[in-house]
Amino acid sequence: MNKNDLVSAVADEAGLSKADAGRAVDSVFDTIAASLKKGQEVRLVGFGTFVVTRRKASQGRNPRTGETIQIPASKQPKFRAGKALKDAVN
Repeated sequence: MNKNDLVSAVADEAGLSKADAGRAVDSVFDTIAASLKKGQEVRLVGFGTFVVTRRKASQGRNPRTGETIQIPASKQPKFRAGKALKDAVN
């Protein structure tokens, strides 16, 4: 399922126009991203939790040249599925 499929499914399920559903989906994504950018976690009970983790700086290798490169520290968004989502999938 891609974003357009998600918008269509939300529109059908909620009885909204595709334009309204598209704005709602975009708003949810934007709000999650903004919260993560502030360092806050987003916990959706029964679905899962979005968190930001820190990745330490490390050394890596360029696969083409074999040259050692320095990989800088960064922040990575992560998603941990909740129990209800895991049960629904299984």
